[in-house]
Amino acid sequence: MTNQELKDFILTQVPDATISEGKQYLTVEVPRDSLHKLALALRDSEQTACDYLFCLSGVDMPNTIMVVYHLESTLHQHALVLKTQTADRVNPELDTVSDIWQTAEFHEREVFDLLGIKFKNHPDLRRIFLDDTFGNPLRKDHVDEIRIVER
Repeated sequence: MTNQELKDFILTQVPDATISEGKQYLTVEVPRDSLHKLALALRDSEQTACDYLFCLSGVDMPNTIMVVYHLESTLHQHALVLKTQTADRVNPELDTVSDIWQTAEFHEREVFDLLGIKFKNHPDLRRIFLDDTFGNPLRKDHVDEIRIVER
């Protein structure tokens, strides 16, 4: 599938998606309420067949917290980046994609542990690296008064 065909497919699923074409990947930013619907369509459509989630990252931006998903179709050999974000820094919450790509289960646990994003309907959302006293160390507003780690 060409990038233009991918764009057309994505815009039929989520008309308010923002799409840009970089040197390596097509980048698609969607509202957080549209993420799960688009992810499911990208996996299930024979045209796209994005069957491989090879990276899931959390990013703390100045006013929002973003999650970035790198997807690939092993059948069609195309890849894209899917992004969504939440402005809620107190209780950041997004839909899980672990029911779509099983590998997301551990990636989401890592993002939950380090950035504090809760993934709705995740089957086992608990910390993976740190204990509950540590906070979320990758958050820009994280203060570690016990261990006195300064940025």
